[in-house]
Amino acid sequence: MSDHPIDEHGGEPVGFHHRPVMVAQVLKVLGEAPGGVILDATLGGGGHAEAILEARQDIRIVGIDRDDHALAAAGSRLAAFGDRIQLERSAFVDLGSVLDGLGIDGLAGFLFDLGVSSPQLDHAQRGFSYREAGPLDMRMDRRQALTADRVVNGYDEAAFARLLGDNADERHARRIARAVVAQRPISDTTRLAEIVRDAIPAPARRRGGHPAKRTFQAIRIEVNGELEQLADSLDEAIRRLVPGGRGAVLSYHSGEDRIVKRRFDLAATGGCTCPPRLPCACGAAPLVVLARRAGRVPDDAEAATNPRAASARLRVLERR
Repeated sequence: MSDHPIDEHGGEPVGFHHRPVMVAQVLKVLGEAPGGVILDATLGGGGHAEAILEARQDIRIVGIDRDDHALAAAGSRLAAFGDRIQLERSAFVDLGSVLDGLGIDGLAGFLFDLGVSSPQLDHAQRGFSYREAGPLDMRMDRRQALTADRVVNGYDEAAFARLLGDNADERHARRIARAVVAQRPISDTTRLAEIVRDAIPAPARRRGGHPAKRTFQAIRIEVNGELEQLADSLDEAIRRLVPGGRGAVLSYHSGEDRIVKRRFDLAATGGCTCPPRLPCACGAAPLVVLARRAGRVPDDAEAATNPRAASARLRVLERR
């Protein structure tokens, strides 16, 4: 999604180049929203925000992110847009409080890009990478207490196996959990990746990319509470859409996409409990119309040139 070197002393990000996923499709969706405020709930390096602001002169963006390095990079990239961009350091679960604090109620649109950016993945000291040695950290907001070290070296075997299954659909969750507990204490990311690799049967290691990919994903989700926060955040963003407002979510794995689909379906049916294909008699009040139930995926060209886009799925809705 992006290239984001950070200076060796831990200062502000430098040389950031953000490559937003499915930007043309996102622009098409939000290009049909009314004028007003669009919430970018996962600002990252500001690639999507920049494209939206360039395309729509009648739009202002509130961009939130809990990663201070991402906000610094986005602030530099988007400075030319002046008061059309407002940046706030916050988790998206607190989006309601952020908008209330800015005196904003109705939204013309919102965007959640749930992927992890290259700056986080590629900078070893952030602890997200299974390819380079770094501390077991994985915090998006480095002010929080929970780290990957506490998960890897502190969770019991059953809890660790459960998070691998719940957060990453890891087929070998029990084998990996058993190996991790047996090899404690684990000091860095490459050692963890080695343990995971060795725990997975040899034939399975040759399929689906790096064998530790799902384990690192699952730990990252646990550390940052990503799935726990998503449902309520989507509900709040949908509630704030004005009539005709558009909502777009980019998800990258089945766990988060299931949550997005459920919340979108709930908003589209109003919670209707009537039998399928029969007129609603329960009084449910749908809030939105879904653009396409199956969602959109990147075209072949983007998937080939940007591997981190390959698993993306874009779901879209419009407020009635």
